[in-house]
Amino acid sequence: QVQLVESGGGLVQAGGSLRLSCAASGRTSSSYAMGWFRQAPGKEREFVAAISWTGGSSSYADSVKGRFTISRDNAKNTVYLRMNSLKPEDTAVYYCAAVHAIPWRVPVRGQDYDYWGQGTQVTVSS
Repeated sequence: QVQLVESGGGLVQAGGSLRLSCAASGRTSSSYAMGWFRQAPGKEREFVAAISWTGGSSSYADSVKGRFTISRDNAKNTVYLRMNSLKPEDTAVYYCAAVHAIPWRVPVRGQDYDYWGQGTQVTVSS
């Protein structure tokens, strides 16, 4: 089992920045990929970004490419999502997810992940 706790959400003006963090605990000795997803009110959950265990591979949704950066610190069992140039359409609850995987795998589908955090709200005002 892996437990995930997100932090760093909040209210920011359009054009601003936030950094989300997700701390993992539990069975973290095995390699695991991590991802970020988001869900806006009335919409389905969507993929945002994911990163391999090694950190050498990552993937982004087209809507956030060039604005968001995913990174991880395995010594701290933490993954980060740096969000720049935020837009009102980025408003959503952001969820961290993890799955035990081969070191270079980067899953991008929600169904590929086994563990989820409780979510953190990000609100971007216009």
